[in-house]
Amino acid sequence: MGAGPGGREPFPPPAITPRCHSTHRHGLAGHPARQDHPHVSCPPHSPWTRAPAAVQRLSPRTAQKADLSGEAAGATINHSLALIHRLQELLRNGNASDTTLRVRTAGSDEVKVFHTHQLLLALQSEAFESLLHNQTVVTLHEPADNAALFEKFIRYLYCGEISILLHQAIPLHRLASKYRVSTLQRGVAEYMKSHLPSESSQGHVVGWYHYAVQIGDAGLQESCLQFLAWNLSAVMGGAEWATVSAELLVLLLERSDLVLQSELELYTAVEEWVGRTQAEAPVVVKVLRSIRYAMIPPSHLFQLQKQSAAIVQHYGAIQDLLFQAFQFHAASPIHFAKYFDVNCSMFLPRNYLAGSWGSPWVINNPARDDRSTSFQTQLGPSSHDTSKRVTWNVLFSPRWLPVSLRPVYSDSVSGAIQSIRIEDGRPRLVITPAMTSPDFAGVSFQKTVLVGVRQQGRIFVKHAYSFHQSTDELPDFLAHADLQKRTSEYLIDNSLHLHLIVKPVYHSLIRVRK
Repeated sequence: MGAGPGGREPFPPPAITPRCHSTHRHGLAGHPARQDHPHVSCPPHSPWTRAPAAVQRLSPRTAQKADLSGEAAGATINHSLALIHRLQELLRNGNASDTTLRVRTAGSDEVKVFHTHQLLLALQSEAFESLLHNQTVVTLHEPADNAALFEKFIRYLYCGEISILLHQAIPLHRLASKYRVSTLQRGVAEYMKSHLPSESSQGHVVGWYHYAVQIGDAGLQESCLQFLAWNLSAVMGGAEWATVSAELLVLLLERSDLVLQSELELYTAVEEWVGRTQAEAPVVVKVLRSIRYAMIPPSHLFQLQKQSAAIVQHYGAIQDLLFQAFQFHAASPIHFAKYFDVNCSMFLPRNYLAGSWGSPWVINNPARDDRSTSFQTQLGPSSHDTSKRVTWNVLFSPRWLPVSLRPVYSDSVSGAIQSIRIEDGRPRLVITPAMTSPDFAGVSFQKTVLVGVRQQGRIFVKHAYSFHQSTDELPDFLAHADLQKRTSEYLIDNSLHLHLIVKPVYHSLIRVRK
């Protein structure tokens, strides 16, 4: 016969040999049983003894091709969804269950009974592994909100999937922590961090912060605290403001990155909190002394002294702060700085959204080309400087290339240029003063850029970038943003929403000995 495909010799015809006779059963597919069977006698020229020779005639190249063709035909058969469905049916019907969980709620006669399987519970939960050891019936005591979600929790142990709503986050995390289901514990914590801006009628961020403090989750605490600081105006106008603890309120009032309309708005909300919570006198005094009265115009300070019930009641504890605030507004900043330390929080503005401190800037189609704008701010918070204006020029570039990515010529290859893509660039934001003035003496400017995004149907501040007067350009501005995509999380109706803030900071020049 001629050569086979590819010029290879065809397989040799099998040798014709007598079939071995045996009184025992033949092998698979009609082949005789193996030679080493104790009751089978095969002649030396049996095909079983010649198989290695046939294999040796198969070249390594041919064998490799056969293996590769087998790999190319490989596939994955995935019936995991069907398996999960069967596990759910196993829990629902209680088939072959070997463990009974009885869940009782304090103050209630209701008992929820679950027929479960010890193996599945122990695989997911370290606590259940030890709790169910040598026990078939276990009674569990849970608070009402935990008991209401216990069926959902057990179902997760069977199928590894769970749906969750805002008000269910804390009890589910509590169950996952109690029974040491680490995967669910981490999953619920990440859900809470990513759903801080979600809309809810009663609010949830304050409650999540207090829960994070209770369980010692520092990461969740910081995420909640930062969200509250950057979106404080919305929080103060909501139902959850009354649920803020004294400890949380003091932590917020100590921060300079609070985003709100003005210090007067903050004081009004704090006074409302004092009236609703009926806090004890030491707590109220600590809160009132955290207000930056120097950031409130004198005309409003006069009104507060006469009209604010909190100030009237605790005037003796804060009168030194009020007196210093009036002095701050009465004297020139340079003269005031000779006698008082102006580098303290009392004289440092927060991130005020009022027009005298900055300006919003909505950039339509920010990936298209460079943009520029200008705005004015007051020179400083002192009454001597509120009428003086500073003009600021702003440049936005959507595709600025850092030095490391800019085209450079190579000496080794004539005319060679680094290959770059326009999407390699990152957004650039530059803020510079359009003027200089002798009034700038003793004043420096801290610039802050707020970036607003929309999530869960709600607009909130996602980033707050700050940089000093000595730096015109904001480093790492939206370094990881994807403004080239219309689906970018940083775009609201295909626009980039920014708010530019300039905070004047006074400095002590010459100190006069007292």
